[in-house]
Amino acid sequence: MRRPLHAAAIFTFSMLVVAGIGGFAGLQAADKDGPLYTDPQKAGPDYAVQGEYVGTADDGQKIGAQVVALGDGEFEAVILIGGLPGEGWSRGDTKHKAQGTLKDGVAVFERDGKTGKIAQGKFTITDENDQVYVVLEKVARKSETLGAKPPQNAIVLFDGKNADAFQNGKLVGELLAANCFTKRKFQDHAFHVEFRTPFKPNARGQARGNSGVYLQGRYETQVLDSFGLEGRNNECGGIYSIAEPIVNMCYPPLTWQTYDVDFTAARYTDGEKTKNARVTIRHNGVVIHNDLELTHGTPGRNPEGPGPSELYLQGHGNPVMYRNIWVVEK
Repeated sequence: MRRPLHAAAIFTFSMLVVAGIGGFAGLQAADKDGPLYTDPQKAGPDYAVQGEYVGTADDGQKIGAQVVALGDGEFEAVILIGGLPGEGWSRGDTKHKAQGTLKDGVAVFERDGKTGKIAQGKFTITDENDQVYVVLEKVARKSETLGAKPPQNAIVLFDGKNADAFQNGKLVGELLAANCFTKRKFQDHAFHVEFRTPFKPNARGQARGNSGVYLQGRYETQVLDSFGLEGRNNECGGIYSIAEPIVNMCYPPLTWQTYDVDFTAARYTDGEKTKNARVTIRHNGVVIHNDLELTHGTPGRNPEGPGPSELYLQGHGNPVMYRNIWVVEK
């Protein structure tokens, strides 16, 4: 018989069993940080487990989980009271973490007699008597702006046909590789861009699929596999050295994600700055910076200054891919 669950009670759980995993599909590539995958179909059993899970406890409390693959059968489960980021859970709400290791096809965590099990897309948490507390279903979220079509007054920078709008632009199939910048320069503008980070389970921090979208080549919005992390200013969605995102909306690696940006450039008189730049950014459809004042430029490209400048997609030696890029000048 299933016992009622009080949401706070489940987070003493400590044993996560990962089962029902398919066979290893093959290594895509490797670099100094270990395995590197650009194809979900070849990303291996750890990738099949990694992802987002959501459900409702018996007391009506919505619960989310982000399960992060850390390489070599290691995992971290981040349990979010209230739901997934952007769908109930916000920065400062309660969350709990548990570590796990894959052994003979099963990844195990033990603490306080509680058990978690992921099998066939379900994350089931039970007690020492094998009584179910909650079942979370795996979900694959998509940004509400994914595939957004440019309005009639938009300047289409990349639609998969060619990279002519970019200096140093390189096509990978119908995708645009990082490490390029627009030939055209922009002042006040709004733009849409879609990006995908690789899966590098053994890498950590800035080595985990690093790139960046630079507004005017002067202000970096970080691109990184920061799935399940805290959401710092040097993680995905952060304005490097200036501001953390309101909420970490980063999806799992190899998932297409979106930035929708409304940017107002800094103002200058006789070469002196009189007003700071401002920006509003939606990451995967959720506002992560709301009319944020950009007090200074960020390192890595152009110094802060007057006049229009380019959109720069930073290269960091990682196969970060971009698509569907368009700008509306204001």
